[in-house]
Amino acid sequence: MPLSLSPVARQRAMTLAIAVVGTGLFWLTGLPLPFLFGPMLACLLTALGGLKLRGLGQVSVAARTIVGVAVGASITPEVVERLPQMAASVALVPLYVVVIGLIGVPFFRKVYKFDWVTSWYAAMPGGLQDMVIFGTEAGADTRALSLIHATRVLIVVTLAPIILVKGFGVTLDNPIGAPASTIPLSDLAMMVVAALIGWKGGERIGLFGASIIGPMVVTATFSMLGLIHARPPAEAILVAQFLIGIGIGVGYVGVTWPELRRDVAAGVVFVLLLATLTAGFTEVLYLLGLARPVEGFLAFAPGGQAEMTVLAIVAGADLGFVIVHHLVRVIVVITGAPIAARIFRVRDRAADDEKDKTR
Repeated sequence: MPLSLSPVARQRAMTLAIAVVGTGLFWLTGLPLPFLFGPMLACLLTALGGLKLRGLGQVSVAARTIVGVAVGASITPEVVERLPQMAASVALVPLYVVVIGLIGVPFFRKVYKFDWVTSWYAAMPGGLQDMVIFGTEAGADTRALSLIHATRVLIVVTLAPIILVKGFGVTLDNPIGAPASTIPLSDLAMMVVAALIGWKGGERIGLFGASIIGPMVVTATFSMLGLIHARPPAEAILVAQFLIGIGIGVGYVGVTWPELRRDVAAGVVFVLLLATLTAGFTEVLYLLGLARPVEGFLAFAPGGQAEMTVLAIVAGADLGFVIVHHLVRVIVVITGAPIAARIFRVRDRAADDEKDKTR
């Protein structure tokens, strides 16, 4: 009896096939980052074309643990010793988030007429999944948040390599990791343990971004204890790129014309505003002698932590510097966003009540 696939399995198989084709085309034509941009663009175009693609579920989530392990393995005693040297630039991160909020919330509220809660979570440069989860719990428009943040990540991931190459003269051919065959089995085993314990343990305690931050914390601990001496192998990083690319592309499945005109357009315009802000902070860091332009740009680029980590690796940037700043940004956003959104929602209701009284 022939094996029959469920509709979900067929959609995932089709998605995987499209992603593989996109990767192959990028690889054969010599385009940059084929394992990231190939599946991302192929899935994006076919999703906008109306195909019912579907993400790979827990497989994609598991792949993000690879990024968490890569980040954690880069937190070495040498990086910790340098933290005091980074204090001045790290202190700019909360200011960066505040400025984004001051610009972004009125932009989404006044220009595109979103409610306060949706406007707040749409403006915050946190992880796509975290901001959608937080926003949904606070009563925001879930679909709008998903499209706005997917657009932010898509544009940043697309433009950042161009800026790195054309603007900073960086080549994106830095080795992403050693081959698995050259890494001791003990290190590989500890990476798997760190990924699983960090991911599942993080989920159990309700840690947002558990698939990245959990493995990162456990791996960093192992690294500081001298139990891990390398980043994940190149093959694992390529798998992570591939699945991250799929995840970005399938975010546009089912998008409608009204959503393109409002939600996606809002995301595009806002990213342009963020680009100006990022350029300004990068220049400040450079003029103050706090960072080289490449590290300053990657540290303040408003992309997702996973995507920026991959770009930092292939650009040969100071990964420790970049991830410390992104971690601080994530902490500031995650801890501050719910409080600020609650305040905005109270103000919004008070304003509505005042309008009702004057009618």
